[in-house]
Amino acid sequence: MRRWKLSPMDLESIRRWEDYSRAKDEMFVQTDITESPWYVVEADDKRRARINMIAHLLSTIPYCEVQRAPLDLPPRPTATNYVRPPRDLYQSVPDHAATLG
Repeated sequence: MRRWKLSPMDLESIRRWEDYSRAKDEMFVQTDITESPWYVVEADDKRRARINMIAHLLSTIPYCEVQRAPLDLPPRPTATNYVRPPRDLYQSVPDHAATLG
């Protein structure tokens, strides 16, 4: 069974929720300016909220295609005195991407 761990401060914050909300609304009114706007992210669904925020943030950055000169890489030289150590000697980051579908 899940049980919330609530401190006295948590319980007091429930009582003051309306006060906090009024203060936030007033802060938005006083500080939301053209040069530095506030944006609200609906976050009932955290995954969607993160994707929406990333997309919005990227949309605010001016982007133009950069023309690059073609790159001609020389062939990699053959290793002469190097043997790669076994991978199990190192700590690896788990491949979470492989589990996504």
